[in-house]
Amino acid sequence: MSYLFVPPVVDEGPMGGNWLFARYTRKQGVTVYRVDGEFYEDRFPSQDDLVDADLIYLGGHEYVVTTAEKTALESVCYTVITV
Repeated sequence: MSYLFVPPVVDEGPMGGNWLFARYTRKQGVTVYRVDGEFYEDRFPSQDDLVDADLIYLGGHEYVVTTAEKTALESVCYTVITV
């Protein structure tokens, strides 16, 4: 049995006061990574943030995960899909 993890996304729009800007949004992937057993989220991670990470799931991608990774992700309330 395989499992699929899709990191969360946020709706993001351009800055500005124009009323048209309020109508335009796009999905921005959120990177999920684990350092020393703790999970973190970052919309724009730097290399310094990720250098010590045990696991990295870049936002905007889908990942096939193991049963151990599934258990760890679900323990901190992420959704993992059974495929």
